[in-house]
Amino acid sequence: MELFFIQSQEHDSLPLAELNAVIESEGFNCNIHQIRSGLVVADSIDSEDFDYVYRRLTERLAYTHQITHVLLKTNLKELDSKIPTLDWNNIIEDTFVVRVKTYDSDSDVVAIERRIGGLILENSNNLKVNLTKAHVTIRIIVYKDDVYLTCEDYILNKKYFQDFKPHKRPFFHPGCMSPKLARCMVNLSRIKEGQLLLDPFCGTGGMLMEGGLIGARVVGTDIDWNMKNGSAINCEYAGVKDFKTYKVDINELKMYELCDAVVTDPPYGISTTTGGRDDLIFKDFLLAIKRNMKDDALLVMASPHFVDIDQFLSEVGFEVLERYEIRMHKSLTRIISVIALVH
Repeated sequence: MELFFIQSQEHDSLPLAELNAVIESEGFNCNIHQIRSGLVVADSIDSEDFDYVYRRLTERLAYTHQITHVLLKTNLKELDSKIPTLDWNNIIEDTFVVRVKTYDSDSDVVAIERRIGGLILENSNNLKVNLTKAHVTIRIIVYKDDVYLTCEDYILNKKYFQDFKPHKRPFFHPGCMSPKLARCMVNLSRIKEGQLLLDPFCGTGGMLMEGGLIGARVVGTDIDWNMKNGSAINCEYAGVKDFKTYKVDINELKMYELCDAVVTDPPYGISTTTGGRDDLIFKDFLLAIKRNMKDDALLVMASPHFVDIDQFLSEVGFEVLERYEIRMHKSLTRIISVIALVH
């Protein structure tokens, strides 16, 4: 069975990297094919696992707009003749709507929606079209001459990423990372449900919220009492259940349990405090975190382009597995690094 992904175009490589990381962390058995930037198909998903795989991906992914169940693949010329081959009463419970998206194609979207909607009605019993509150959305993706006829069973909660922007939370501080990027970083860490995720510079709790919402146990530490308390307030507001926050200097960090992943945005710049250590906090952090990570744990961290963390990584015993650049504004580019211990 197959899933079709319409991904965000906000970044050229992060959406696909995030998808691959989630599939790896969840242990899903499937093959990924990128049709073009922003369009991806995952196939060879076992039918017994399909519903769980579909649902879990909608729960975790940040840089994906839609995930749909592929009913069939065809072309524009044969699309109409394929409609009667499907058991529409088994696919649609009562009401439906047809929506079409085209890529590198000049096809008439409205005409296809009306025509296919009519054909579904002709080849089913007691189904109705509802353009505003349909029970099922049939999504047709047209790429050049290829057509993917799909059904949207689970909907990603994109509204969450708007409602939980940093300035809309109970506790706010300038320089907070967006929930979408924080979720992506958590996913890049390959954290699994029930595992322990640590953010040693938890700030307002963005990483803790995103880790907790996908089922991880989360611990945050910060040198600032206000941040430690504020991150706890935000976690409670988001509905995160299994979290702890502590006031701890990075040099004194000693976990009771080694963590399965570290996801963090170490402080830098005028809106944050580094305790007077400037960019040396990166080396302090790496030395401390190495003592608190499991051997197979990954570190996912953000850093500004003007700080060369590689000099510290090799010295402490880490290696970079993946790296992504995100231009924030003309004076700042964020570097997202996925880092492992050298064995």
